[in-house]
Amino acid sequence: MNEQLKINNPFIISGYVSPEYFCDREKETAELTGSLLNGRNMVIVSPRRMGKSGLIEHCFGQSTFQNDFYTFFIDIYATGSLKELVFLLGKHIFDTLKPKGKIFVERFFSTIASLRPAFKLDVLTGQPVFDIGIGDIKQPLTSLDEIFAYLESADKRCIVAIDEFQQIANYPEKNVEAILRTHIQKCKNTNFVFAGSQRHIIHNIFFSASKPFYQSTALLNLEPVSYEHYLVFVKNFFSKAGKHYSDECIKKIYSLLEGHTWYIQNMFNRLYEQLDRGEEMTLTVANHVLRAIVESNKTVYQGLVSMLSERQRELLYAIGKEGKAKEITSAAFINKHGLYSPSSVQSAIRQLLEKELVTKEDNAYHIYDRFFGLWIAHTYGTGYGL
Repeated sequence: MNEQLKINNPFIISGYVSPEYFCDREKETAELTGSLLNGRNMVIVSPRRMGKSGLIEHCFGQSTFQNDFYTFFIDIYATGSLKELVFLLGKHIFDTLKPKGKIFVERFFSTIASLRPAFKLDVLTGQPVFDIGIGDIKQPLTSLDEIFAYLESADKRCIVAIDEFQQIANYPEKNVEAILRTHIQKCKNTNFVFAGSQRHIIHNIFFSASKPFYQSTALLNLEPVSYEHYLVFVKNFFSKAGKHYSDECIKKIYSLLEGHTWYIQNMFNRLYEQLDRGEEMTLTVANHVLRAIVESNKTVYQGLVSMLSERQRELLYAIGKEGKAKEITSAAFINKHGLYSPSSVQSAIRQLLEKELVTKEDNAYHIYDRFFGLWIAHTYGTGYGL
């Protein structure tokens, strides 16, 4: 970790800092590290904000990868085309190589000739800059060919991690999976990590016999960090700061949010901030923090609900009240929540899944955003609390 970086709050909710602030994942780290060091590609699947990115960055931060590999990590969640993916990958490779000096940058652009117009020098600093817009990529397939050629010719082994990889299924170009698979299967100097949060799409891409990526990767299902490990993690930082913790309070927060990494980190980040040295973590304080977090997003949640149709809203409220909803097209569920019909429920759930407001895990539907789910339970149900 950068020694000059001062961490005021050890419960990190954005990005990866260092192993000290990274909870457990020893088994997953060993599995991912072993796979990459031995030339195996891997796909990581879990709900969003469970810690996929942190795990990848944690592995990339190890000395072996720092010294012997070039590592590249892009998030393609906001992309909508192959052109945008090519842009992000090209720019990230450039940004990674830039600190190594002008020679590395010039070699990059000599290999990726289609992006050569992007190679400019800053008039003030003299440093190379990547000055190209997405619209300037006129031949994305050519640029993609060149990027893979560069990776294969690099003087160190390369590892490319692509987060939210399921987005490629929505690209308008035909045969994107086949195009990428053709390149990847030829790689001898490059390995890949594919991370995704929509389990059904990722499984279709990698584990359907009719798909190009079939049997091309190992699978790592990322589960929540165990309560036992997280308990030790929380107690350690509260003790160091002279703040009194409560096992009961920690357990109730973990249980309410089902160990979902970002949400429990958010809660303990706020609790850590709330308490001064010598003060005690209590359920009263924790409930105050929880309500403050949920209510701070009230306007956002109201906006999301307002954009839904009546049938979608009714089903969303029903799922929010249940917490986890199974057999949502059954007569019992429909009658309990005053829904219209099985067909209307099927149509509504399809739309809610596409909008990523709802997800399905272990044959049960729940609100994707845990705090949003609590807001719905409070606003349209029986309330919430620890």
